[in-house]
Amino acid sequence: MQVTAMADPTPRLRQARAALALSFLLQGTTFALLVTCIPELQDRYGLSDSLLPVFLAAVPILAGVGSIGSETLVKRTTARGVLRVVQPALCLTLALTGLGSRLWELAVALGLFGLLVGALDASMNMLGVGLQHRYGRSIMIGFHAAFSLGGILGAVIAGLGAHWDAGLPVLFGGAAIVLVPAALVVGRRFAGPAELGDAVREAAELAARRVPWRPLLPLCAAMAFAYIADASVSNYSVKYLTDGLGSREDLAKLSYLGYMVAMLLGRAVGDRAVQRFGAMPVVRAGASLAGAGFLIAALAPAGWTGILGFTVLGFGICAIIPQVFAAGGRLLPHASDAAVARLNLFNYAGFLIGSPLVGTLAELSSYRWAFCAPMLLILAILPLARHFAPTGEQRIPDQGREELRGAAVGPGKDRVTPQ
Repeated sequence: MQVTAMADPTPRLRQARAALALSFLLQGTTFALLVTCIPELQDRYGLSDSLLPVFLAAVPILAGVGSIGSETLVKRTTARGVLRVVQPALCLTLALTGLGSRLWELAVALGLFGLLVGALDASMNMLGVGLQHRYGRSIMIGFHAAFSLGGILGAVIAGLGAHWDAGLPVLFGGAAIVLVPAALVVGRRFAGPAELGDAVREAAELAARRVPWRPLLPLCAAMAFAYIADASVSNYSVKYLTDGLGSREDLAKLSYLGYMVAMLLGRAVGDRAVQRFGAMPVVRAGASLAGAGFLIAALAPAGWTGILGFTVLGFGICAIIPQVFAAGGRLLPHASDAAVARLNLFNYAGFLIGSPLVGTLAELSSYRWAFCAPMLLILAILPLARHFAPTGEQRIPDQGREELRGAAVGPGKDRVTPQ
């Protein structure tokens, strides 16, 4: 598909792009602080291992509700307006999560966190899509790399807090003191209607139009499997090292840190690997490497080996998720935004399944056996890898294209295929 690119983005658009990248970084930091401190949250609130999967599963459910609700708010205001309010509120909610002591207080705090993170995710990606339309080329991977960098920062802060035994009120409260003003300052530079025009509205309308589900189903499955694996690491890697391998809490934080560092480094070279070897070999190699990472972690005799396993897993999985979006854009070239929107739904589905799956299996047996489930699912991407190949055989048939005529882009519209 032909891409119409801007010859020279204006300084204001560059500022808006940098501001949104910083917003992704702040989100990654906030999220990493929460998920790497799950053992401390359990100790503080007396949350049992049997109830933990229930609490963790509620977060993506409420995130979906928040994402849907934000779409209504964006129609009445703007994506910039929603993001300016939601991101500082999410940082305040992180502080609230560390202040309580009763189980119902944790439920309320995590419920608010889920609603806000869903609204934040939706509004950030709306702005990202709008900027991508104005740039005329793919820039979304850079935003997600910023999220990975924020995850590294959050894991480092959590590790230092555990090392110095800071406690959740000091750790989360201190982080919020920095994150809230940063979110307020960054929000002043977000792109608005003057910079984006109708780009956000056009992308939303296109995503809402009818596209066939059937050709996307293999990619939807790959997306769900990848996010089940990601949820397993996010929610249980630190807990596995502390409870399963007897590691110190500060050392256990390195499991998520290694995972996010590997994700960032892998995404930095992923596009070049795809250009040289092709999408299908990269996805197959990534799935195999991720499966090996799970195996190393599950068989780990001590904490450092477990950290190695999760780091290997990060290198493997980093290539899969961006290529799912790219393959969807190639598969439905006349409605790539709609395809991306459909595929993104399975982000939440993967988190919803992954959190209780590993937690329940660990409760019934052990974390070593529990990690075998996401390992098998990530390896199930291997036979699906052929759907990532940019060949004529993988494109939809002519009758499927007829269904997309309503979603086709008219003359003069800037269109972007995800890369």
